[in-house]
This record gives sequence, C-alpha cells and structure tokens, in this order.
Amino acid sequence: MAMRVTIPLVNPNEPEARLADLHVAEGQEVRQDDPLCTLETTKSTADVIAESDGFVIGLRFDVGATVRAGEVLCYLADQKGWKPPKDEPAHEGIAVEKRAGKRAKKDDVPDGLRITQPALELAQRKAVLLTSLPIGPLVTEAMLLDLLERDVSPAQLIPPESHFEASELTAGEMIVYGGGGHGKSVIDLIRTLGTYHLVGVIDDGLPHGEEILGLSVLGGADQLESLRENGIQLAANAVGGIGNIQSRVDVFKRLADAGFGFPNFTHPTAFVETSATLSRGAQTFPQAYIGSEVQVGFGVIVNTGAIVSHDCRLGDFVNIAPGAILAGAVQVDEGALIGMAVTVNLGVRIGARARIGNGATVKDDVPEGGVVRAGSVWPD
Repeated sequence: MAMRVTIPLVNPNEPEARLADLHVAEGQEVRQDDPLCTLETTKSTADVIAESDGFVIGLRFDVGATVRAGEVLCYLADQKGWKPPKDEPAHEGIAVEKRAGKRAKKDDVPDGLRITQPALELAQRKAVLLTSLPIGPLVTEAMLLDLLERDVSPAQLIPPESHFEASELTAGEMIVYGGGGHGKSVIDLIRTLGTYHLVGVIDDGLPHGEEILGLSVLGGADQLESLRENGIQLAANAVGGIGNIQSRVDVFKRLADAGFGFPNFTHPTAFVETSATLSRGAQTFPQAYIGSEVQVGFGVIVNTGAIVSHDCRLGDFVNIAPGAILAGAVQVDEGALIGMAVTVNLGVRIGARARIGNGATVKDDVPEGGVVRAGSVWPD
C-alpha cells in the first residue's frame, strides 16, 4: 500500500509553483507531519507535509523545478521496496501543461487557429501566447519567426479602437470583466474617479445575479455582444493574470472583438509625471509613482505604492505588484510579473513573462521566462 502525495494549489491565481527546497530523499523514511518540500509562488510559500508514516518512493522533481498543482510529488509506501505501477498517472485531477522539450499537441491549439506542427513547437519553446496569433491564415514556422524578429506584441493583434474619439474614453457607462480580488480593486478605483457609471460585472465563473461590491454579475462573455448593442461602449479588464498572463490577454481580445474601448485609470492619490506615457487599458493604483519619461504599455498594472522611476519601459501586460520599486531605466518586457516589495536596480532588463518573487532584489538582467525566488538576491 502507498499514499500518493500531490502538489497542492498554494495560490488560487497561480497553478504553478517553484520547488524551493526538498526536505527528503528517495527511499527516506518519514513520520506523519514531517515536511517533505517547500513550495514558492510569487505571493507565498508553503510546506507539503507527510500525511502518514512511510518511505518516500518515486520522487519526481529536483530543487528548482517548476511544478503544477495536482502533479504527483512522490508516494509514501509501507515498505521501502514498493514500486509505483507503470501506468500510474503523473497528475491527479488537474491537467498538466506541456513541458519545454516535449512535443506539443494540436489539442493545445485554440479553436479556429491554423498552425503547422513546427510552428506550434516553436511557439511552445518561445512561450508565445497562441491566442495572440491571427485566426484565418495558416501560421507557419517562417511566419512565426518573422513575428518574433519584429517583436510583435499580442496587444498589436488586438483590434484597434479607431472608432473611439479620445473624449469618448473619458466618461460613460462601463462594465468590469472579472469579479475576483483584482476586480474589487478595479471597481473601487473607478468609483473613486467618479467619471464612469458602472453597470455590472462580467465573470465566466460566477452565478448570474451575484453581487460584487454592490454590482450585479450580468453573466459571462456570451453577454458582451448584447451589452455592446445596448450602448455600453467601455470596459475595464479586472483579470489580473497572475501566474497565467494568457487569461488577461484573452479577456482583452474578447472585449475588443465585441467593440469595447479601454480607458486608462489612475487613482487620484497616484502621481504620474507629465512626461510619462500611459497606453490604453493601463491601471495605476493608490500611492503609486510613475516617473519622468516612463513608457507604460497596453494593459499594464502599476499597483498600490509601486515606484516606477524615470526612463523605465514597461511592456504590454506587465504587472507591477504593491510596493515594488524600479530604479531608473529599468526595462520590463511583455507579460512579466514583478512581485510585492521587489527592488530592481538601475538599468536592469526583466525578460518577457519572467516572474520576480516577493521581496527579491534584482541586480542584473533576468532572462525571458526566468523565475527569481521570493526574498532572494539575483543573481545568487
């Protein structure tokens, strides 16, 4: 007999975690309540505890590995010589994303996207958001390489708001897409501005009629077309996308396809220098500071108390968490997450879709897709 030990969901917004430490080895005997490993997300850490006595068998990961909720960490067996069945699944109840180096499958492709297998595998290696690729033409490896060389952002593939005059984005009726924690922050931010009338919340996972801070859930994405036909022109994307930036991109795409516009929101207590440039859909929360000649990309979040110093460049969909400090001339590429109370030194570049854990100090460039663990100094 053996007990399967699976990776828990440490943070509901982050299905993946970093295996920060292993407290056991293959074949080691443990007692109930002994710690097996320590997991780390961008917002928290957690220990996985043995639920029974036993021997650690089939340990699947090494320190530093990225693991996903539901994956099997190991087994706790009654006998040291026990072996897992060959057909035992590597995950339990939660789908496991494809790992780099494994063959991508057509099942991963969004509906309507035509893409060759070589292009699909290249997109996987380069962490390209498949939902950002054009629907209609056959996406080949050569086409994808061309897009990568030209550094085309997913935001450039979202339909433009050319039908909106600038004045039309500064007031009017508005919906909020997303009723979670970030959604509540966005609702309060918009209400503080006093220039928009919020008519309700769109959320694909909440029941119709549920109230979020006094606003009713109007339904899911299937309601967007009728809301637009009824004259609602503006929308706020309140899906933060922590741990899965694709979810935030997908919401922008749905809203844009339905014809909504995306105003900027800057809390009255935030300070933005007049030489700074904020792209559409950006959200700046209380007590944040955006410095001289900073460029803020499409759909960026600069959260409460964050400091973005002079000459910084924030790519599309970047998320700057509360209390983070970016020194001058820092470049944060598309879709990267800077955790709470992070400090980034002068002139550093954070690669696309990198994740910087809470309280880390970053002294040098972080590569695309890199992970800096919470509380650490980069490079180690």
